[in-house]
Amino acid sequence: MKTSKMFGMAWGNLKKRKLRTSLTTLGVIIGITTIIGLASLGEGLRFSVNQRLQQGFELDVLIVIPGSFTSGLRGFGFSPSDVSNLTTIQNVTLVTPMITLPTATVNKTTTQEGLGAFTVGAINFTQMQEMLPQRFRLLGGHFPNATETNGMVLGYKAATVNDTLIASVGENVTLQMQIRVPTPPFLYTYNETYTITGILAEGGTSGLTNFDYWAFIPLNTAANIQGIGESYQIILVKITDPQISDDVSKAIETYFKNSVTVFVPSSLLRQVNNVINLITIFILAVASISLIVAGVGIMNIMTVSVMERTREIGILKAIGAKSRTILSMFLTETMLIGIMGGIIGIVTGYGLSYVLAFAVSGLVQSSQQSSGFSAAGNQSQNLKITPIFSPEWTIIALMFAIAVCVIFGLYPARKAAKLDPVQALSYE
Repeated sequence: MKTSKMFGMAWGNLKKRKLRTSLTTLGVIIGITTIIGLASLGEGLRFSVNQRLQQGFELDVLIVIPGSFTSGLRGFGFSPSDVSNLTTIQNVTLVTPMITLPTATVNKTTTQEGLGAFTVGAINFTQMQEMLPQRFRLLGGHFPNATETNGMVLGYKAATVNDTLIASVGENVTLQMQIRVPTPPFLYTYNETYTITGILAEGGTSGLTNFDYWAFIPLNTAANIQGIGESYQIILVKITDPQISDDVSKAIETYFKNSVTVFVPSSLLRQVNNVINLITIFILAVASISLIVAGVGIMNIMTVSVMERTREIGILKAIGAKSRTILSMFLTETMLIGIMGGIIGIVTGYGLSYVLAFAVSGLVQSSQQSSGFSAAGNQSQNLKITPIFSPEWTIIALMFAIAVCVIFGLYPARKAAKLDPVQALSYE
């Protein structure tokens, strides 16, 4: 029998029993809707989390800090020769050191108006612009040049209150902090005047730290403040490709004889993706149970249908229909149920994914607000999930629906194919 005629007969038989067909198809629709909805939501969550991590962490920048879990602290920090030697490692394009000083109080020199207490970082401004171009963007002014040893750049939040500037470029400020030195008196109060040469644009990043709340001074100035020469607490290493992060990280650890910790942002990204994959697979496995239940329902309904159509099967066999024709006829009916349920379920699943995304985003935002996290200035941290429709998941869901229907329809189809035509014709 031709395929077109086979599908025509199967469609006609399903139309004769509209209510039964609708209820049977509904089970498939529910299963596919759940699978597509959760899969789309999972892909959207993965994209949102990856985007947030990529905004917070430059994937091509490795962060090296002294000390490790096994070797403990590695002295005070890194030397200029360490920085120079790291540039020779293959696939490293730029290395720049950073000095972190104690939290300092910054006051306007003329009015003594306090701007606040900020973390102070000492950097090479030229190299840092190249290393972190997205973070080191100026709202106004310029970065200190080689002659401006007392130049300062303020982060956006350090220079504003409620998005209103309270510090301006060219203004003199006093930097006060407690400095520990290796010689008596070991602790002294540093008090020096700086000129604000620039103010950073708002970053709002969720990375290791938010530079909006930092104050930056030249690297050589900080080396003199510490009183122990050039010794750095952090080294930033820019590489050619994030895909080779692990190889470069191992080379750095080897150079320092495993006495340092190298933070690899791309590794964190991979771990997050692995966790999301496991969660998605688990949820989809649970959701697939509903489709298995629908398959059991299909087997039950088709078995009843075989009993009702016993005389019809007997007549078909009596006029020459082969067993495989009867088998194909019933399997085609179950296949049509799978196709219809799968297509409708895919459409409704995409609709469900938007509902779930809206609900999850609302719950996250409410949780952040109740905990005080979404205060002013942190609105950009709210997680917004947009479902992503994957062609792969669409095809997989449709094939899964058809496969379940065919598998669970196989038993009643075989039962119909094996009926004896004489007994079937005499069936009451």
